[in-house]
Amino acid sequence: MIAIVDYGIGNLRSAEKALQHVGADATLTDDPRVIASAAAVVVPGVGHFGACMEALRSSGLEASVRAAAASGRPMLGICVGMQMLFDGSDEAPETPGLGLVAGRVRRLPADEKLPQIAWNTVDVAARSELFAGVAEPWVYFVHSYVCDPADPDVVTGWSTYGRRYAAAIEQSNVWATQFHPEKSSHVGLALLRNFARKAA
Repeated sequence: MIAIVDYGIGNLRSAEKALQHVGADATLTDDPRVIASAAAVVVPGVGHFGACMEALRSSGLEASVRAAAASGRPMLGICVGMQMLFDGSDEAPETPGLGLVAGRVRRLPADEKLPQIAWNTVDVAARSELFAGVAEPWVYFVHSYVCDPADPDVVTGWSTYGRRYAAAIEQSNVWATQFHPEKSSHVGLALLRNFARKAA
């Protein structure tokens, strides 16, 4: 079973339905016991970094997310859910992130139209498990901020909008995408299928 962490904010139903579409036993949950027993965990997120982190903490599920990552079980962060994995964000400088991936979230260049709401290509690293079997991916982005990992080797997908940025990371059992796989047609479904296979 794949647990999608329901802390009140995020692309919850669409992520659940997309995972179910590829055959995964996925369920929304705000129950720490369910998250603790799940084979894999998804951390969604949309909107403001600070609001998402505050909602996660007020829900009492931050410890469950940290424990899931530490357990070695597969974890997938989506959009702001990816940003939440980092140390912090310039969008809410006073709010610490989860600190599961070293680095910080930075704003895209101001001379670009923000947010970026568009399909864009991803330059994929050959070692990527998330993108296995996917050639020349086009995926859907809605964002104004991007992650700058302290270790660039965790990046397995790069995109460009104003500057080159991390579109996907894979750090051991923790994977994440800046784009929305659940809104990225057959490519996104292929990525979710790869995640579900890792969970299995």
